[in-house]
Amino acid sequence: MADEAPVAEAAPPPPSALELLGQAVASIAGVVGYRIESNELVAHAARDSLVAVTTALRDDPRFAFEQVMDICGVDWPDRTERFDVVYNLLSVSLNQRVRIIVTTDAATPVPSVCSVWPAATWWEREAWDLFGIVFDGQPDLRRILTDYGFEGHPLRKDFPLTGYVEVRYDEDRKQVVNEPVVLTQDFRSFDFLSPWEAMTTLPGDEKVFTERAEQAKG
Repeated sequence: MADEAPVAEAAPPPPSALELLGQAVASIAGVVGYRIESNELVAHAARDSLVAVTTALRDDPRFAFEQVMDICGVDWPDRTERFDVVYNLLSVSLNQRVRIIVTTDAATPVPSVCSVWPAATWWEREAWDLFGIVFDGQPDLRRILTDYGFEGHPLRKDFPLTGYVEVRYDEDRKQVVNEPVVLTQDFRSFDFLSPWEAMTTLPGDEKVFTERAEQAKG
């Protein structure tokens, strides 16, 4: 019996546009890896190379990420470098997005990208205010959501649930005062029905019930 001809293996599918973009982003010096997650491109960069990486992503015509849409923090308290700093970038001209992530701890500053995108100042102030992430080179690192006298950073996962102080206007002293948080509330047990359990008759049902009653009589 003659030997059967070997079956040719199917060629692998060509890389998608997102995979090609990821490979191009990974070629930038300072990018340490990338992945595609939920059909979105996520790349990790070395902290010290952040400004060079973001400048390349803005100026290289392959990427043209003209806008930083958001900068936010993620707290992983069990890690040595507990914070992820996440940069969501948008290219309007090429209709593509990328998420850049760098890591840091509570003391090591992250280079500011306000020289790349001036709008980053607002987001960096927010990350500092809520997480305590320090941005080196940011000329306006002030609190933006909490009061200037607020202690701590409320989005850290080890932040006490009741906070440290509360701000209120004292009518007697005619000024705003900071004082320890006091939460006074009697214990109450709520046992409400869900909307589907509580609503036995919907608006408009009266007509149906009337028609059924008339049919039963007839």
